[in-house]
Amino acid sequence: MRKFSVSRSQDGKHVVKAAQEVFPALESKELFHALKRKDIRINGKRIASDVAVKADDEVEIWLPDELFGRQPGGKKPVQSPQGQHNAKQTQSVSGRGVSDAENKPYEIAFETKGLLIINKAQGIAVHSGKNADEDNLIDLIRAQTKYRDAELCHRIDMNTGGLVMVAKNKRALEDAVALFRDKKVTKRYHALVYGVPDVGTGVVCDDDTVMYEVSAFLEKTKAGEVYIHDAQQPHDLPITTRYHVLKTYKGKGPQGTDFSLIECELVTGRTHQIRAHLAHLGYPVLGDGNYGRNRINTFFRAKGGGKLRHQQLYSTRIKIGDVMPGNCHTDISGKVFKIEPAFELDFESLGIEK
Repeated sequence: MRKFSVSRSQDGKHVVKAAQEVFPALESKELFHALKRKDIRINGKRIASDVAVKADDEVEIWLPDELFGRQPGGKKPVQSPQGQHNAKQTQSVSGRGVSDAENKPYEIAFETKGLLIINKAQGIAVHSGKNADEDNLIDLIRAQTKYRDAELCHRIDMNTGGLVMVAKNKRALEDAVALFRDKKVTKRYHALVYGVPDVGTGVVCDDDTVMYEVSAFLEKTKAGEVYIHDAQQPHDLPITTRYHVLKTYKGKGPQGTDFSLIECELVTGRTHQIRAHLAHLGYPVLGDGNYGRNRINTFFRAKGGGKLRHQQLYSTRIKIGDVMPGNCHTDISGKVFKIEPAFELDFESLGIEK
């Protein structure tokens, strides 16, 4: 992204012309494409057409950095560092996830022939919604990378952090959708929950991990509200969630209660499934304002003080099964991509060493 202030000599000129005067390397087609995607802002407001600008207007152009550094005439740009990731060199990311404190809405954790595997920060939506003027993940990726036709392969909640698969183009999207349809993609999450779950039926997952499996029925109203039922009601959808407890923090919750770190695996992937299902079972995710308990959430503090701003839930692991020949994603057949969650919970204030 680059920005500039409109000079007096540019007053009344159209934004594309003014932008090219400031950044001669930018081509008209690139700027008009950015307008179509609302990747140009004037005084913080997204615009979709080549409007006239006024002196002292602040113009932001959300295009990849390398486009601004070319020689006029379109010589090949220097390769962006984002294009240097290679899934064949490494299968996982260790260390922390993206931190809101670092002011980074996302990072590219892995790049394959057809996919960007993104590590998303909490607090940013994956696509535009009711607040169309707010930044969202897919628009940022289209603006800040060379993949103008990037599309989401799946979604995670705005306040859930972690791994999201993004297709570079239409073919990559179609083949990724086929992987999901054929149950070749397994997603796991880490969550901090109130209590220590111990309900369900023991199952062995495809990587030999032993988990508890719980099933129920999910109702989603026209208003978008989600309810979980033990017995199926009209229009309910079946859900199945797996989990196992990784750590127990005894006596560290409100009034000396316990809380725990769990890993969940989605067998079905419904709206708000993990959060709503765990809350229904009596083990709400810490910091969850929709399905959690206020008295629990207010007990826990975030790093740096203050209350938890987001649910303590991260998409931490994506496993790809055997990819059939003909699918463009054969380069990731059998691979596992994983990160460490960047929980905002202040463990030190509770006397806990992570």
